[in-house]
Amino acid sequence: MMRDKAAFLDRDGTINVEKGYINNPDDVVLIPGSAEAVRLLNKAGYAVFGVSNQSGVARGYFSVERAQEINKRVLELLSAENAEVREIFICPHHPSGTVPELAIKCECRKPAVGMITSALKKYNLAPSETIVVGDKICDVELGINAKAKTALVATGYGAEEMVKIESNGGPRPHIFAKDLLEAVRLLLR
Repeated sequence: MMRDKAAFLDRDGTINVEKGYINNPDDVVLIPGSAEAVRLLNKAGYAVFGVSNQSGVARGYFSVERAQEINKRVLELLSAENAEVREIFICPHHPSGTVPELAIKCECRKPAVGMITSALKKYNLAPSETIVVGDKICDVELGINAKAKTALVATGYGAEEMVKIESNGGPRPHIFAKDLLEAVRLLLR
């Protein structure tokens, strides 16, 4: 069944608690309500994906394999609550990284749309409706670049990012919400 709606959710600070560079799967804790938010998206017919900049890989803090183990843990915790995120895509690059082959300017690091493009291609989706939710300005910019409805959540870095937007101008999300659950409820209205 080809779904015509897709949701792209940031991982750290949006789905799970922001803890700096998470490099141990046991440190993953879902933000309360995030599994329910994903279930609501599933029920509304959205194909749900995670999109996460993981500069810790380029900086040599942990491996791509370790980042994938963290993703697996996030997916397991969501799945245990009957919430389906198809896959979490990561960007392991950062221009000032210390791992030479990853210290590049790429097309996948948010706010570039590479992770969204990869997900749509891999899952053969051509959504008529797309939403992007995250806790950073780069997530809002990603949504704008993907011509999506955007929400900035106050969890993670979101509250301070909204202050930056209010004081410096900059890209405004369609919705500012206290967390992923509130964002999804508002976006699905």
